[in-house]
Amino acid sequence: MTAIEFNYQLVGLQDHLKNYATSLTSNKQDALDLLQETNLKAIRYREMFEDHTNLKAWTYTIMKNTFINTYRKSVKQNTMFDSTKDLYFLSLPQDSGIYSPESQYNSSEITKTIDQLEDEYRIPFTMHTTGYKYKEISEKLNLPIGTVKSRIFFTRKKLMDALKAYGL
Repeated sequence: MTAIEFNYQLVGLQDHLKNYATSLTSNKQDALDLLQETNLKAIRYREMFEDHTNLKAWTYTIMKNTFINTYRKSVKQNTMFDSTKDLYFLSLPQDSGIYSPESQYNSSEITKTIDQLEDEYRIPFTMHTTGYKYKEISEKLNLPIGTVKSRIFFTRKKLMDALKAYGL
C-alpha cells in the first residue's frame, strides 16, 4: 500500500477513532489529544502495517495502547518515592493533627454559638454530640424521645443559620 492510499484510509477512519478515543477518555479535549497521538504513531510506523489486513483494528490497537501507556505514566507521576531510611516520609501520618488558624477560629465560633443557645436546646445537643444516644438523653433529661430528636434537629438548623458566614 502506498503512503497516499494509507493516509486516505486513515483519514476515512477519523470519526470512528474519535468516538473510540472519547469512550476511552470520557473527555473531549483528551480524546482529541489521543486521536492526534494515534494518527502520529500510525503514520510514523506505517511500514509496520501489513497490506491486506485490517487498518481499523491496527489503529484501534495503537490508540488503546497509547491510552494505557499515558494512564500508567500519569499514575507513576503521582506516586511518591521515599528514598529515606525507614521510609520516613511515607510513614508520616497524613493528618498532622495541626489545625489551621481558620479552623481554630471556626471551632471557637461554633462553641460560642452553641453556648448562647437556650438550655432546652443546648443540653440535648451537647449530650448528643458527646456520644449519648437519643434514648439515654431522653432518660437523663426526663423528656420524650421525640422531643429530644426534634430539639437536636432544630438546634442543628439554628446553628447552620447562625454560622452561614463561616461556610459551615
